[in-house]
Amino acid sequence: MIDLESVRLFILCVELGSLTKAAEAAGTVQPVVSQKLKLLEQRIGRRLIDRSPRHLRLTEDGQVFLPKARELLAKHEEALVFSDETPLHFSLAASDHAIGSRLSTAIRAMRAALPANAVIEVEIGFSRRAKDRFASGQADAAIIRRNGGGPEGEILRTDRMGWRAAPDWRRRANSAVPLVSLGSECAVREIAVSELGRAGVEWRDAFTAGSCSVLHEALLAGAGVAPLGDISARGLPDRGAELGLPTLPPSDIVLLSRARTPAHASAIRALAAAVSGTGD
Repeated sequence: MIDLESVRLFILCVELGSLTKAAEAAGTVQPVVSQKLKLLEQRIGRRLIDRSPRHLRLTEDGQVFLPKARELLAKHEEALVFSDETPLHFSLAASDHAIGSRLSTAIRAMRAALPANAVIEVEIGFSRRAKDRFASGQADAAIIRRNGGGPEGEILRTDRMGWRAAPDWRRRANSAVPLVSLGSECAVREIAVSELGRAGVEWRDAFTAGSCSVLHEALLAGAGVAPLGDISARGLPDRGAELGLPTLPPSDIVLLSRARTPAHASAIRALAAAVSGTGD
């Protein structure tokens, strides 16, 4: 028989891109994950992953086995669910600027950690809104940006802020900097505007986006320049020094959470591992 915990750890390794992160998500340690994967490979008779403690790559056999592993785990979870049971509900509130390009990884990790019939609810907005939803009990977890420190929550990473623009965008001489942002409610915009004022740099609102994905598209369209952390920059480099713009202070990415059940605790561990990971 195939050990289902080994299968689950294999999927987590793939989703998070690291044995170390998979161990964090599963509440164990990296050597245990490595041993479980070895036993799984021995049982199947194929090498599934070329791995190191922090990076991994699926082999051709691993790519073939991955959908089978997901189906096997889903069928196992399905067998444990009875029609009269209420599906588990997990709610995440997150700042768009805080979760950034890690959102899809976070969703995959939560799905792998929760029962197959679980309902996952995700609301993306501003940090203030995410924090309020958590405080009111409407969210099991919240991912927020925090400047200036604070005692609440678990710091997942420190995110370097920078000025992002399209690769071919050029700042026009003697003209106000065209600012692309999420609007006046956005704390990241507040910080950027404050630093521009402190440096005596003229600016103007040029484009207001409803999400970081739209903001990114506006940058690629040449709408202007935006203050963004590495986690949401989608590979756009910091061009602040080149464009004569002031240095922006880094922010902490913070997790607020409460575990109502062991399954919620598993999802929270997986979420933390996904957001704290590298590869943005």
